[in-house]
Order: sequence, then structure tokens, then C-alpha cells
Amino acid sequence: TQEQTDIALVYQLPPVEVVKMLGSDAQRGLSPDEAARRLEQYGRNELESEPPIPAWRRFLAQFQSPLVILLLIATVISFIVWLIERESALPFEAIAIFAIVLLNAILGYIQEARAEKAVAALKAMSAAQATVIRGGERREVPAAEIVPGDILLIEEGDTIAADARLLQVTGLQAAEASLTGESLPVTKDVGPIAEKVGVGDRRNMVFSGTAATYGRGRAIVTTTGMKTEMGHVAGMLQQAEETVTPLQEEINRVGNLLGRAVVVIAVVIIATILITQGVSSISAVVDVLILGVSLAVAAVPEGLATILTVVLALGVQRMAKRNAIIRKLAAVETLGSASVIATDKTGTLTKNEMTVRTAISASGRVDFSGIGYSPEGEMTSNGQPVTDEALRVEVEKTLRASGLANNAVVQQHDGKWAIQGDPTEGALLVAAMKAGLEPEAEEGRFARVGEVPFSSERKMMSTVHADAEKPERVVVYAKGAPDVLLARCSHERLGEGVRPLTPERREEIQSAIDQLASEALRTLGIAFRTLPKTEVPIANGVATTTADGAANGVADGKNGSQAGASQNLNEADLERDFVFLGLVGMIDPPRPEAKDSVHKAHSAGIRVMMVTGDHPRTAAAIATELGIIKPGERAVAGAELEGMDEEQLRATVKDVSVYARVSPEHKLRIVKALKRNGEVVAMTGDGVNDAPALKTADIGVAMGITGTDVSKEAADMVLTDDNFASIVAAVEEGRAIFANIRKFLRYLLSSNIGEVLTMFFGVILAGVIGLVAGEGELIVLPLLATQILWINLATDAGPALAVGIDPADPGVMDRPPRARDSRIIDGRMWFGIFFVGAVMAVGTLLVLDGTLPGGLIDGSGSLDHARSMAFTTLVFFQLFNVF
Repeated sequence: TQEQTDIALVYQLPPVEVVKMLGSDAQRGLSPDEAARRLEQYGRNELESEPPIPAWRRFLAQFQSPLVILLLIATVISFIVWLIERESALPFEAIAIFAIVLLNAILGYIQEARAEKAVAALKAMSAAQATVIRGGERREVPAAEIVPGDILLIEEGDTIAADARLLQVTGLQAAEASLTGESLPVTKDVGPIAEKVGVGDRRNMVFSGTAATYGRGRAIVTTTGMKTEMGHVAGMLQQAEETVTPLQEEINRVGNLLGRAVVVIAVVIIATILITQGVSSISAVVDVLILGVSLAVAAVPEGLATILTVVLALGVQRMAKRNAIIRKLAAVETLGSASVIATDKTGTLTKNEMTVRTAISASGRVDFSGIGYSPEGEMTSNGQPVTDEALRVEVEKTLRASGLANNAVVQQHDGKWAIQGDPTEGALLVAAMKAGLEPEAEEGRFARVGEVPFSSERKMMSTVHADAEKPERVVVYAKGAPDVLLARCSHERLGEGVRPLTPERREEIQSAIDQLASEALRTLGIAFRTLPKTEVPIANGVATTTADGAANGVADGKNGSQAGASQNLNEADLERDFVFLGLVGMIDPPRPEAKDSVHKAHSAGIRVMMVTGDHPRTAAAIATELGIIKPGERAVAGAELEGMDEEQLRATVKDVSVYARVSPEHKLRIVKALKRNGEVVAMTGDGVNDAPALKTADIGVAMGITGTDVSKEAADMVLTDDNFASIVAAVEEGRAIFANIRKFLRYLLSSNIGEVLTMFFGVILAGVIGLVAGEGELIVLPLLATQILWINLATDAGPALAVGIDPADPGVMDRPPRARDSRIIDGRMWFGIFFVGAVMAVGTLLVLDGTLPGGLIDGSGSLDHARSMAFTTLVFFQLFNVF
């Protein structure tokens, strides 16, 4: 059964035993009837996904904030007061407050819906069809109908439909970055692996959702759907808990605080009036209760929730212009409070485009500038243009050979350069173009007539070419692991000539190999030999050649002219007596703007960490180059993490900033350890393997171009340009938004406190300031409830919104991030809010007193005139306050 064929066991078994265990046939595959039965038994080869949230539930979710709930309660209370008093034709205050709440919900819903549409537009990865052998026939079937035991045929460019154990390979390589984070294609073989290894080192397996970049193979499907490695990650993703952002926590806290404050205000006002005014009748008590509740409602800043939503929505629009799609509004501010950015390497800090950095030949070393697949860059030696003619000739011949022993194609579409085929081979072609060579011209002279494909056993590939200028000979070009290739060489190129390879020179070349490896460069050796056309070693069935371009991984349109020139080559006789040309060192280089962005993050007090599935040496080299770590600082590998308990991991993440060869579980543990240490974590990633950590982090940032659907769904933010620099720009935007939120909170709360204190002390000190009740009146108010509502509607929203969209302060990125437990409204700010509110109240009541007869300041105005004066004074106080 599928449960018995556990992946941990399958890669340790010989292929024959795996086929037998799965009850299949390596040549004929499953019968159609058996495949149908297994489809019924195991289910469709699809990942389970959480059902989409209905639109009505997403809309109702906008009403969950304590602040919004407080406003809804205020609406109900206002409506009840209107029902009792009936002072107006309609409950205008209740209608106004509810309209504000509704507007807030609509704005939030629209923004989230827009973000979902934008993310949906970026989706693009899944294997729709797969090629299998069923009943002895080759068939194209929907990937969802693949079952355990199916024999899967894999060709270059295919997306793998399910996890499978390889049975046969011909130079097969697979890109597994989306699952493991490994930046280079993984070379596959079929031999069993004795020891227990991680997913990234299971060379005899292929995995659902990855892609074949070179060669071909045949495999037996072992697991499908949620039982695959990708399904395992999807299961972890569903278990990951949604986190509440610091902004959401703080706004909820402010809402709860305001709710308690409203109750206290109502109780204090009612108790004070009952005690000081000597209220005795039931009707008078009811009037006092209504007054107390009305004043408490006036203390609630009705516009707060809406303005917060609008400010965040406008911030989202600004971020979209800076290549960031925000899926959740609160994520905007969370970025501003991030104290750690835990980033993947491949495709985020780097371009995920292999680039040749250097070439070493007998006469010295040259370096290449430029990154990626654009053939723009210079060839220099010791920082200067290459003037040594022998060195220039050697390097050109090295690059010519690497471009001919090559199945990739470099193409330009709409001004952008891209490669078709293996990224390593593409990088070699680009380097040749930088050196002034033209691949098409070289292929025109050296038409390929045969090939011994790359294999994991030989660790090299060779191609045989007819020379149009010297038709009597053929040239064999080879590239591969430097130590393997060097062992097959007897001479080396020196300028225009050749010389024997001495033991001393072999040691020097080995030292150069070690030097390139220490620089975390992937190293290839390049060699050639010539032999008469009549002496090409031929054997039956030894190796596959290039008669069928598709079967041998030859890209469409490349070397198409040699079709029909096929022959089986004797590799043992062909791949010997080579002339060593040189070494080529390459790497997936950092983005040019990433170093500045890392420096900017450090200046802002934000720690940048690299968490990648790549090799520790490569990860450390890139991290050092970007300034993430200092030279010599260590990188922790996933195997080391396995042995750490939670406390050890918490201590480790405080000091170590580079983690390599990590699994999805490791990423998740690292994020959780950082959060337990009190950090606000922004986690970036593009692969399926990143998704659980993206969801668990305070803010998950997915890549829009290279990112998988799973990672985009898990993220709070999606980058449309896959650029680390855009994350730092988003942090700057988030910090500016946080500063603006503090501004408008201070403005709104101090203004509302001013209104409450004006009403409270106006009633308490009515006799002192000349506010005398008329005949039949128990209490006279300094301002009418309608005037308070008008002030809230007119002076709250507009000025607060203006403050909320202030441009960023120049030094916003020169300050450290705020602590996770710090408050948006701290003690000092609360003191300022109450102080300003008190000044407003005192000033307003003095104007009221000076207008009315009697009191501290004798005036001559009527009550209506005095209220108008107090109303205008309070409005101007608030406008002065906003400035």
C-alpha cells in the first residue's frame, strides 16, 4: 500500500525491489484497470487546500475589532436615547456612527479583495499533464490521475507530477529550489542510498512540483497528493497558526481601553450629577442616565477605525508602486516594526541566474564583470583589461570549448535575456559572448556529430564536432568535474601551443581548484582533443548520441543540423589524452542593489538573516559579500539544527545569521525561536518549502515572479519584482505609516478628551461659570449633543486623515525598530493627550463664561450665543491642535 512505501525507505532500496513492492512492471507499467482502481483507492494526485472563505464571512470579519464593536454599541445606545427623547425626526447620531462603521468595513473588504485578485494574477505553477507507461503504451494523462506504481517518463522541461523513485536516467538533472532551496540543478542517479539523508540529498528520487532541466529519465511513482514532500509542506502550512500583528494587538488594546474608559466616564458623570444636583425624581434620574451615556458615546473617536483603514489602504497603494502587493492591511505597519528579516538566498538576495565569475588557464586568471544572463560585462586581469596575448587566447579557447560542449541556448525576448536549458551551461555561453565569441558562428564551423552525455558516474560530458575549416579531423570538447577531467588529460594549452602536464602543474591546477572552491564558486574543468575523422572510436550500445535532439537534452534549434549523423561512441577511448584548457568558476551572484539594502537595514537597527537550502559554503560566501556576516563567521547547517533543543536554538539565533541546508521544519523552528526571543520577524521566501515559515512569521513576504502558488497564499505581502531591496523600501514605508498612526491617534484622542472634559466640567461647574438652568430644567449643557456630533464629524476625520498621510520623516530609517512590547500610545503620550484635552476644556469654558451673564467673567450674551462661541472656540482649538 501507499503507506508501506514510505519515502524514507524507498530511496534506500534498489529499483527492482521498489517496483516489486509497488506491484508494478518497469517496462509495461500498470494496466488501465489497475490504475483506475488505485485512483479510487488513493484519491486524486492533488494537494488539499483550505476551502475559500465566503465573501460574506470576509465582510463580517471587518467588524471583529474591539474598536468597531465599541462603535456598534455606541450606535445602539444612541438609537435607544433617540427612541426615549425623540428630539429629532431621525436618529442622526446613530445613523452617522453606523455609516462610519459601515464605510470602514467596506474599505477593508475592498482592499483585501483587490490584493487577492492581484495575487491570483501571479499564479502560474503546476503540472497539468504527465507522460506515463500504462499497459505497455506511452500515454499523456492528467497529472491529477497519477497513482502510486505508475511508470513516469521524464523529459527535459517537464514539471514532475508526483514523488517517484528513479529507475533509469540519461544525464537527468532537476531544479529543486522550490522545494529544497538548492540553487543549482541536482544531478540524478539510480543507485540506492544506504544512510538516512534529507530531501535535498536524495539523488535517486524526483519530487512533485520540481522540474527536469536536463536529460531524461524513467521513474516509478511512490507517493501522490498529500503524501508527497510538497503535500507534507502543505500539511504543515495548514497547521501553522495565523499570527496577530503588533498593530492589530495595539489597536485591539486601545479599543478595549476606550471601552473601559467609556464605562468609567459614564459612571463618574452620572454619579457626580446625582450627588451634586440633588436629583430625586425618577424622570430626572432617567435624564441624568441618558446624559451620562451620551457624553460617554461622545468620548469615542468615531473616525478612528475608518481613518486607520484609509491610511493603511493609501500605504498599500504607495507600496504597490514600489513593487509590493499587500494582502493584509495590518501587514503594512508590521513591516515598519520588523526587527529581523529572515530571507531566503536564491532568487531573493541573488538573481537565481548562474554567472561565470572567473576563468583560470596556464597563463593566469581573468575575471568577468556583470551578472545574470545579459552578455554585458568586461574581461579583466588584476582589475585591468587583458593585455597578455597568451592568456587571452587560452581563455577564448576555454570558453569556446565550454560553449560547444553545451546544450543550452541564450535568447533575448522583449529586451530581456534568458536561457533555455541548464543554468550552468547558459552561464558558460554568456561568458563566451562577453569574451567576444558568437555561439552561432562557432556552431557554424564546429557542427556537432556526436555526444557522450553527462552522467553522475563519469561526472563529465563530451561532444564530437566536425571542423568545417579542417574537414579531415574532428574535435572532441569536454567539460566536467575538474579533478575527473584533469585525470584524463595528458597536456595543457599554453598560448597557441600545448605542453605536457607535469606533476608540478597538476598540483598547481589543484591549488587553483581549491582556491575557487574557497570562494564558493562552482568549478568546471574544460578540455579538448583532436583526432582524425577516420579514428573516431565507435562501439555498440555504449553511449547515446545526438541523432534525436529531444532524447539527449539538446535544446530546440541548437545543433539541429547534425540529425542523422548519429553513432555510438566508445567513451573509454574517446575521453582520454585530452589537452587541458582551463578552469571556470561560477556562482549565483548577489543582486547589485542587495548590498545597499542590507546596509540600509542594518542602519535601521534591523538584523538580516539568511535561511537557505543551499550549501553552507556558498551561503556564507554570499552573506559575507552582502555584509550580512563578517568574514570568518560561521554558518549553521540543518544537520546541526537537528541536534538542538528549543533553548539551544533560541541562544543560537541570537548570534548566528546564516543557516544553510535547512528543511521546511528547520525554517519553522528558526522563526518560532526568533519570535520567542521577542523579535518581530519578516520572513521572505519563494518556494513551497518556505510556506509554513511565511505563515508563522509576523509578516511573510513571497516572491511574485519565482514564487510558488503555495508561498503566495501563505504570505502577507507579495513582491512583484522578487527584489530584497523592495522589502527594505516597504519597511521604510511601514515606519512612516506607524509614525503617522501615532500622530492621528494623538490628535483624535486629545480632541475627544477635550470635548468630554468640556462637557463634564461644564455640568459640574455650571453655577461657577454662570451656566444656569431655566425653569423646568434639571441640567443645562455647555454644548448640545448635536454640536458635539458635528465637531466629531467635521474636525475629526479630515485633519486626522491629512496627518495620517504625511510623507516619511527624513530620519525614519536611522532609528532602531520599536520593541515588540512597546505601545503605540505610551505613558508620555497619554499625559500629552490629557494635557492638551484639559487646555481645550479650560479655554472653551472660559469663553463660555465670558459670554454668559454672571460667573467668573461677567458677560451679556444669551445661552445660544454662548454655546455658539464655545462651539467655535473648541473647533479652532482642534484645528490648532492638528497643526
